[in-house]
Amino acid sequence: MSDAEESELNGLKVMVIDDSKTIRRTAETLLKKAGCEVLTANDGFEALAVIADNHPDVIFVDIMMPRLDGYQTCALIKHNEMYRDVPVIMLSSKDGLFDRARGRLVGSDQYLTKPFSRDELLDAIRRYAAQAA
Repeated sequence: MSDAEESELNGLKVMVIDDSKTIRRTAETLLKKAGCEVLTANDGFEALAVIADNHPDVIFVDIMMPRLDGYQTCALIKHNEMYRDVPVIMLSSKDGLFDRARGRLVGSDQYLTKPFSRDELLDAIRRYAAQAA
């Protein structure tokens, strides 16, 4: 990654909501190396409090989670006036058309299939970094 690409992500607040510790750690490591400030949560309930306190620039949310799933979490974020413009990127191990369509229905901005690569993760953020700036 070039220095220009690094600096455009510098200081960007990125939230990763996933009940898998491995996914959270992987994403956090990749994002911190790219200069992002990383916020994490285990599930949608925990995430809502973190979002309210920190107002992230981009949010990645896993679909399959206990208590509040990714669709419900995304819908709650998008129905809140303060956060509706924050890009929400769905993360799923399923790559089905139905899952993508359902993600769109609740307002998600993009859909990434797990396992994702470093480039997929950073490209997804880069797409929205310009909007956040």
